[in-house]
Amino acid sequence: MVGLGGITRTTRSLPPSHYLFKIEAFSLLFGANVDKYKSNAFEAGGHQWRLVLYPTGNKKSNGSGYISLYLEIEKTANLSPDWEVNVDFKLFVFDQIRDQYLVIKDVEVPVRRFYEMKTEWGFSQFLSQKTFNDAANGYLVDDCCTFGAEVLLIQRPPKVEKSVLKKHCGGTITWKMDNFSKLAREFYKSHVVSIDDIKWNLWVYPKGKSSSKGTHLSVFLDLAEPHTLPPKLQVYVKFKLRLRNQIKSIHMEATAEVRFTPSTTSWGYSKFVSLKDVYESSKGYLVEDSLIVEAEFILISKVE
Repeated sequence: MVGLGGITRTTRSLPPSHYLFKIEAFSLLFGANVDKYKSNAFEAGGHQWRLVLYPTGNKKSNGSGYISLYLEIEKTANLSPDWEVNVDFKLFVFDQIRDQYLVIKDVEVPVRRFYEMKTEWGFSQFLSQKTFNDAANGYLVDDCCTFGAEVLLIQRPPKVEKSVLKKHCGGTITWKMDNFSKLAREFYKSHVVSIDDIKWNLWVYPKGKSSSKGTHLSVFLDLAEPHTLPPKLQVYVKFKLRLRNQIKSIHMEATAEVRFTPSTTSWGYSKFVSLKDVYESSKGYLVEDSLIVEAEFILISKVE
């Protein structure tokens, strides 16, 4: 069936030939206010791609009330300066009740050009939230759903990503650093906290790291024992780093969404807060020479 703007919506039993993106506990993306959620990278036609999902719609492109889904090219730094990639792609969502896929394609402009100024193409109105959320339609069943992509027609099984989303209320590392002004080492590690069988800790550079040395407090969340993870496992985390205000309860906070891997084990801010503010007594961060640093886990997902 051809809809507005030349968008076709057809069904087929054959899965997409390149990638499947399965999400469990999908509703937590709403609860954590995740604007967009990206799949792992996959190869098709000699290039690297990702699926980009907007759970509540891409509001900048008239996607309110819809699920928005896009195909994004990445790792383009190795391409020539005037690179462009032309593809004919389809995006999919799985009907778990009828064991078939809804296939969405733009037949009016079947070939899209990816280049430096346009690295993402897709559908802001991929599927209405009303249709998607109705379990009778089979797209969201037991809070699980599966999307897919077909970029080039090749005969091989699709790669499958499984994201198991979990929300951790109270999943927080709280670290009180006593005698802060007397800390002499370059950096310090907090105690280790295990969350969902993954171990984490905080790294703090009291006098700053690298170019921030002498001007800022640097704070990082660290994957404490990356060697214990399976080689291909990635851990998506939405978290807050926080410097507690011990007087006014108006804390310094920064929120981040990061994929940790055995090779990417640390993420944070070299310029988290200026040392001037840290030592300014009226700010309330340093009280009786003690500083309190926290990492609060909002959402965590093991990506296989």
